[in-house]
Amino acid sequence: MIKQNEPILPRPLYMQSLNRFRDKHIIKVLCGVRRAGKSTVLDLYKDELLSLGLLDAQVITRRYTSMELPDNFTGRDMYEDLKGAVDTAGRKCYLLLDEVQEVEGWEKAVNSIFESCDADIYVTGSNSKLLSSEISTYLSGRFVQIPVFTLSFGEYIEVQKAAGRSESDSVEAMLSDYIRTGAFPLISLSLYSQEDAYQIVDGIYATVLTKDIARRHNISNIDMFNRVTRFVCDNIGKTFSAKSVFDFFKSQQRSVAIETIYNYLAWLEEAFIIYRCSRYDLQGKGVLKTQEKFYLSDVSFKYSQLGFNTKMVASVLENIVYLELRRHGYEVYVGKFGEQEIDFVAERHGEKLYVQVCRNLPEDDAREIENLKAIQDNYPKYVVTLDDLATGNVDGIKIVHLKDFLLGKLW
Repeated sequence: MIKQNEPILPRPLYMQSLNRFRDKHIIKVLCGVRRAGKSTVLDLYKDELLSLGLLDAQVITRRYTSMELPDNFTGRDMYEDLKGAVDTAGRKCYLLLDEVQEVEGWEKAVNSIFESCDADIYVTGSNSKLLSSEISTYLSGRFVQIPVFTLSFGEYIEVQKAAGRSESDSVEAMLSDYIRTGAFPLISLSLYSQEDAYQIVDGIYATVLTKDIARRHNISNIDMFNRVTRFVCDNIGKTFSAKSVFDFFKSQQRSVAIETIYNYLAWLEEAFIIYRCSRYDLQGKGVLKTQEKFYLSDVSFKYSQLGFNTKMVASVLENIVYLELRRHGYEVYVGKFGEQEIDFVAERHGEKLYVQVCRNLPEDDAREIENLKAIQDNYPKYVVTLDDLATGNVDGIKIVHLKDFLLGKLW
């Protein structure tokens, strides 16, 4: 049985996604960086299923990191256990299977249950034994991926209140902390100091890099792998390529093959440390293969490796806005419009919106607005800023404060 080790706090976007796919004959795979709260989402969903009147026997939960499992627990054991539970229930069951990658042969067990039993299946996984590139092989097109991100700002506020934060603290004060400490549920719940928060995040980061990536891919030059990863952390929100990374290290008299850099970036992406944001040519209507941007799955990774300074804030705001768009189901691109760049072009179900992000919007710096004005279509256009005095509407372009954007005022 799943034992709760995190607070049960509402995560409505994930409940909506899971409910949308409930009883569809497809395996639901919740995936994301370690400690993003996937297990908690399963716990929440179990409560929701039981609230619909299902019997306890119909909602079958398993956590495959449990010490109660024998060391030699195999995919065959997994299949026989789940098959027995479904047969005992004697009616349709809902299987909530946490960290399935810990069981050798889990994919055969899940596929067999999927084919032979009346069961709706949900699984989670975070490390590189359950990568997006491998799920399609394991589950043969029978799955839908539901990405799980660290806390949204709205969720962060609720977690902070549950942790005992003063009710008198303003939304602005919590936004400042959200920007400075990131959004891992573990950090947000316990009201850690900034220094302690970065230390804990560094532990998550080190676990993913060493256990989930370096060990799996037999990386021999750990020092160079760490340097490339720190380069990415230091350059979030900037367009670069494997060649530009190669040139940077060459200028420092350090040698690393371009193919190795490609591999490092792919492995970081597969382990959910980073997300790749491709460039989209708004005039040519096509995705470009060069000069992509990368964003972190949580901005606290940047701080844990590089420390915090105010010069980082502009790129961090971009990262936060990127993640919020992804939480709401948008495909997100960097927009190229001639020689101009649009921070984000976001598309979802035929909808589109354009977003520019800036810390402040001084009167003599209209780049964000002018770039958007150059796009002659009727899709919504926004500038998201921390500037309290700059909100409003300029020639049809909405200027919104970051807190309003993050708290759903646009959705």
